[in-house]
Amino acid sequence: MNVAQSQALRQLLQGQRIASLGTLHGGEPYVSMIPFALLPSGAGFVAHVSHLASHTKDMLESPRVSLMVVAPITPDKPPQATARATVQGRAEQIADSDPGYAAAREAYLATFPQSVDMFELADFSLFAIRPLSIRLIGGFAQAVTLTPGAFAAALNEAPE
Repeated sequence: MNVAQSQALRQLLQGQRIASLGTLHGGEPYVSMIPFALLPSGAGFVAHVSHLASHTKDMLESPRVSLMVVAPITPDKPPQATARATVQGRAEQIADSDPGYAAAREAYLATFPQSVDMFELADFSLFAIRPLSIRLIGGFAQAVTLTPGAFAAALNEAPE
C-alpha cells in the first residue's frame, strides 16, 4: 500500500460515518445501515446498536459480517470511480465489563456525541467489527487488498 492509498483510506473512513452492514439473516444475505466510529489504533470499527434490530440478532448468531463505506458521489466522475472500502470481518459484542469497553465507548461518543443518552438504554450495546480483510477501491484501476495489520498501519500513519 502506498502513501496515496493510505491517505485515501484515512480520508474515506474519517469522512464518512454511515456504513452498509452485511449480515447473515436466516442464512441469507441481509444489508442494513449502521453509524460507525473507528476504534483506537486501527483495531477496527465500533457500532452502538439496538438488540431490537435484525442486524444485531444476526451478528450474535453469526459474527461473520461485511461492512462497506462509500464516499459521496460527485457529478465530476462516474459512480464506479467513487472511493469505497469493503471490510470482511467478525462482529464481537463488547460487554460493559470488557477491558476495551471504555475506549470503544469514547471513540463512538467522540464521533456521535448526541448519542450519549442512548447508552442509558438497556437494549443497546457496543459491537466491534474486527477486520479480517479490507478491499480499498480508490477509483478506476486503484484497488488494493489489505491485511488487518496493513489496515491498522495505514490508519495510524501521520497525514501528510
